[in-house]
Amino acid sequence: MFGKGAALLAVLLVLCSGAARSAEAPLPYQIVGKGVPVPLSGTPGNAENGRALVASRAGGNCLACHAAPIPEESDHGRVGPDLRGVGSRFGAAELRLRVVDPKVLHPDTMMPAFFRAEGLNEVAAPFRGQTILSAQEVEDVVAYLMTLK
Repeated sequence: MFGKGAALLAVLLVLCSGAARSAEAPLPYQIVGKGVPVPLSGTPGNAENGRALVASRAGGNCLACHAAPIPEESDHGRVGPDLRGVGSRFGAAELRLRVVDPKVLHPDTMMPAFFRAEGLNEVAAPFRGQTILSAQEVEDVVAYLMTLK
């Protein structure tokens, strides 16, 4: 397994990958138990779009840290948990919270909050007040993760 230095490098890759940042103000959401039960957007998530975001180095850049059943991408990370079967282990609400703000559940995680714009450390000026993913992109990623049974 990799040490903290490799984990920090993986997070920096996510944040510096050129990932499209969402200029929209994050919508309020409510955490209930260990999840966010209400979708962030009015449109259901699209699993195909979510898969593309997970695979994209300029999107979610999830493969920098996680392995996933995306064989056309050869370089998968091993810092975070393997995403195979994640849809069997967690419900949509739990996965949504893990994407929105994983530090709520695991304060020491290296995984960035993909839908939080406030309370972050050392954010470059052009990215302040922005989220990494939009509300719809979060829903798309959750829809894809739910297919991984």
